[in-house]
Amino acid sequence: MHTKKVLVIGAGFGGLSAAALLARDGFKVTVLEKNEQTGGRARVWRKDGFVFDMGPSWYLMPDVFEKYFALFNKKTQDYYKLVRLDPNYRAFFGTKKTVDVPAQRKEIDKLFDELTPNGSAKLKEYLYVAQYQYEIAMQEFMYRDYKTIFDFFNWKVITKGIRLKIFENFDKFARRYFEDTDIRKILEYTVVFLGGSPNNTPGLYSIMSHVDFDLGVWYPCGGIGQLVRAFTKLAEEQGVNILLNQDVKKIDVVQGRANKIMTDKGEFEADIILVNADYQFAETQLLEGEFRTYDQSYWEKKKMGPSAFLIYLGLNKRISGLLHHNLYLDPSWDEHFRSIFDDPVWPGSPSYYVSCPSKTDKTVAPEGCENLFVLVPVAPGLEDNESIRERYFRKTITHLEKLIGESICDHIVVKRTFAHNDFKEAYNAYKGTALGMSHTLLQTAVFRPAHHSKKVENLYYTGSYNHPGIGVPMVIISSQIVSKTISDRHGR
Repeated sequence: MHTKKVLVIGAGFGGLSAAALLARDGFKVTVLEKNEQTGGRARVWRKDGFVFDMGPSWYLMPDVFEKYFALFNKKTQDYYKLVRLDPNYRAFFGTKKTVDVPAQRKEIDKLFDELTPNGSAKLKEYLYVAQYQYEIAMQEFMYRDYKTIFDFFNWKVITKGIRLKIFENFDKFARRYFEDTDIRKILEYTVVFLGGSPNNTPGLYSIMSHVDFDLGVWYPCGGIGQLVRAFTKLAEEQGVNILLNQDVKKIDVVQGRANKIMTDKGEFEADIILVNADYQFAETQLLEGEFRTYDQSYWEKKKMGPSAFLIYLGLNKRISGLLHHNLYLDPSWDEHFRSIFDDPVWPGSPSYYVSCPSKTDKTVAPEGCENLFVLVPVAPGLEDNESIRERYFRKTITHLEKLIGESICDHIVVKRTFAHNDFKEAYNAYKGTALGMSHTLLQTAVFRPAHHSKKVENLYYTGSYNHPGIGVPMVIISSQIVSKTISDRHGR
């Protein structure tokens, strides 16, 4: 046992998962969290008997969670119960076509045969590649750190990278197998939650089709908030001290070493500092200029993932036209992506996502009521005010009412919206991004911000900005990478 002190800034999944690992390895770990509860973007909002997951709502890649808990000789079921959703989700194409994507592969094959000639044969070929990509990516790419460009552009990575479609975009890859536009939308919708578009995200991310169709869509009973509680409990079991309502104002650096953190409540000394806060905010606001690895000009050149216009609704009736997960995939699909990445504006005809967890979980809404979460991906950095939000709220909910043929507005008993200004205020999110940096080729692996500061010897970072990137499973992997680096460099 050694007595080196680690301070972790931020109690999101990145901060909690890294803190638990470092405490397991013998460090004395304290987590400083700005908000009143743990979870970061996965916080929970409770109102009048409704329980809303404020951010992530999909539980995918169950193998990543199982592998993480196994590091503590634990199982996920020691902390939460999972149920597999069936169907996986409902997809609306315009207002006239609806497709329920089933959980079982045999039924998925049947669906694809209905959607396109030889659909199941094409899907089998596509998913064979996607599964191969997933297995190789998890073995060779995801869990390793990339410190220099030579770690990425070596012969092994280049040859396997070609086979993994790193060097071509997702849409081009999907078109090899499917000409049908609606099928490609089903395959490509996940890239929105990875902070990109099918045209700027590497084909490697077709691995998400394997995740979707083969590994399944799951739900932790009680919601993603239950997952937050599990990671919080695990960290505390390892001896981690978590302090809430601690707004970090400065990282103090002396002779190239970070030795202290100043918050609005006081000062905390440390031997090592790990940042799970927004990377851009930490570099530009918490550090003096001479200690920044990345200055503001670096961030201005980066392609950021979308922000989100979020709507949380409690209804005093049940809705029959929705499943747990629902995707509206607008005919002007490409135009929506252009409005996010090329010509940033509030989209005119957006695609959007609706979660209705009360379909699965009776604990998230009062009896006879429904819990709705609506997410509209929008460009980061847009103007955000109450007038814009109310206009967009009416636009979105009116469209949803027409889509499902049911009244919503007349049955709202709880309502809240969340957008750019909230992401900035709550999470110090650069440009109000909901996700972080997009997964373009030149923002992949070594091209993402480093886990280890180049200017401060004992300063580290974890989260969605780092490799491997966006999404709860990716952030957990990021924390495994950086915690190992810290233990190897500063442990026994």
